[in-house]
Amino acid sequence: MRWLTPIRERFQSLFAAKPLGRRGEDAAGRYLKKLGYVIVARGHRDNIGEIDLIAVEGRTVVFIEVKTRTSHDAGHPADAVDEKKQRRLTRLALSYMKRHDLLECAARFDVVAVTWPDDNSSPVIEHFQNAFEPIGFDGMFS
Repeated sequence: MRWLTPIRERFQSLFAAKPLGRRGEDAAGRYLKKLGYVIVARGHRDNIGEIDLIAVEGRTVVFIEVKTRTSHDAGHPADAVDEKKQRRLTRLALSYMKRHDLLECAARFDVVAVTWPDDNSSPVIEHFQNAFEPIGFDGMFS
């Protein structure tokens, strides 16, 4: 019966409760798809960090940061995308665009704030298009 243990563990992991951040990203992805965005990557990792969602809207590549909170007690979720985070996202986006030969394409940064109360009621989703301009290229065009 030991051979059943890995199968049982895998089955349980499929139905385990997802962490709040992951649930928020999933909700944001569904929301954006309803708006007509095409999600091309989720959780894209690079050596300097991660981009939550990468999508295409029309002819624009959209890099999306998702922030999920259970309340606004510590401030609005979108406020967590500070200058340091914007700088990192800019570098990640530029690296992604170079790697995929997309430097000629229009691009922007959106922030999706998800507030998901502890009572597991429906989340409140706020979408901030063009939330910030690229900052701190740090010579990445050279």
